[in-house]
Amino acid sequence: MTDAIATPDLAAIKQRQQATWASGDYHMIGTQILIVSELLIEALDLRSTERLLDVATGSGNAALAAARRGCTVVGLDYVPALLERARRRADAEGLDAEFVEGDAEALPYADGSFDVVSSVFGSMFAPDQEKTADELARVCRPGGRIGIVAHTPEGFIGQLFKTNAKHVPPPAGLRSPVQWGTEQRLRELFGDTIAEMRVEKRHYTFRYRSPEAYLDYWRRYYGPTMKSFEAVGEAGREALEADLLDLIARFNRADDGTMVVPSEYLEAVIVRR
Repeated sequence: MTDAIATPDLAAIKQRQQATWASGDYHMIGTQILIVSELLIEALDLRSTERLLDVATGSGNAALAAARRGCTVVGLDYVPALLERARRRADAEGLDAEFVEGDAEALPYADGSFDVVSSVFGSMFAPDQEKTADELARVCRPGGRIGIVAHTPEGFIGQLFKTNAKHVPPPAGLRSPVQWGTEQRLRELFGDTIAEMRVEKRHYTFRYRSPEAYLDYWRRYYGPTMKSFEAVGEAGREALEADLLDLIARFNRADDGTMVVPSEYLEAVIVRR
């Protein structure tokens, strides 16, 4: 009897993901969540003598936060346009940081090369979760720290992904990225490499002039939202839009027509065994 469970083509999925994140302009989303990276970098309790790798750095939020604290910093991502944004930001602030093109599932560094490894809403999207976690742990020295930020399943963005999946189903057999936003999954992924792990649920808040303004902005700049609307086409646009507006209404704590939506995420600091 053949195995009926679908085995996803991870290489093909990664290629599509790369195209998705290269579409739009994630930098314009990242600028709205700077506080998340600053809080993680503080939670990691950096020393200015330490060497940090920020994986799936995007336009460099966490990498630049570490550079402001005097660390030797490398930011890695597989979207060249975002890396160029990060370099421009570093130049504008007079910060010293290196930004390199690379894959979270195959980090181009020797074992134990970094004192600290971070990833903010980044490594969670890699198709092969086990390989990605293994790589993050591998390049972190024993006694070093790994800092992870991921959306929780129950939070606004976790529910946004769930809503999108009703209209554009994800590849069969692929684990949801928001599993990284649970302590249980992190313990499964990092296993025996954990000497100590501290987790905290936090919130950041999306603020827009209206729910419709949020949708317009994310359809323009956030690759996954852009691709979802492209996939449903004109025939499915209204239904997807209505479901997203309903979701916003569930979370929105503003009563003046604007959008004020707290979004829960998990911040984890792992001390490497």
